[in-house]
Amino acid sequence: MTLALDHLVVAARTLSEGAAWCEATLGVAAGSGGRHAQFGTHNLVAKIATATFPLAYLEIIAIDAAADATQRLPRPRWFALDEPAMRARLDSGPRLVHWVARTDALADALAAFVAAGHDPGLPLHAWRDTPRGWLEWQISVPQDGALACGGALPTLIAWRGTHPAHALAPSALALRSLQLRGVPAPIAALLSVPGVHVDTAPGAALRAELETPRGLVTLEST
Repeated sequence: MTLALDHLVVAARTLSEGAAWCEATLGVAAGSGGRHAQFGTHNLVAKIATATFPLAYLEIIAIDAAADATQRLPRPRWFALDEPAMRARLDSGPRLVHWVARTDALADALAAFVAAGHDPGLPLHAWRDTPRGWLEWQISVPQDGALACGGALPTLIAWRGTHPAHALAPSALALRSLQLRGVPAPIAALLSVPGVHVDTAPGAALRAELETPRGLVTLEST
């Protein structure tokens, strides 16, 4: 089973708050992403790729208020966006909450995590239309939408066709490292991902270092 870091997830109360945070914190403007009809969310994206993380990008995601007012969703939203605790966290501003790992063998990866004692959820078919074209993927989403170990245990994704990073413009951002803490030992053994450092000791679940126009910026979850 081979995993690679696909993208980091920054959650925000609104997409406009996420855009303002990106410019103030990272010194760049994130580009338009798209809407996720089946989860009532929408996003902004920015490329953070390096030689270590060749297809990596940053996703800023928020509940789509327009969809929230008209759509009855069949399940909780991904990335714990419906949880009161997450909404309270986001009252103080956007923050890093999660990461997504890419695989070309999703069924095998899911089985390996389940065997190690963690159920990432069933694979769901997801999609979004973007200014750069249609995207489709399979992604693991827990039935309750919760984030395990504070977001340190990844969501698993397998893209169908084009990967979104291929169409993203350079952004002057570069991901240098991602550290995970509080990961159970059986799961840590599965997370052999280039550039990702895994620790079973307690601490901030995620700590990402990015080179930006504002210098080296560290993002931590709580």
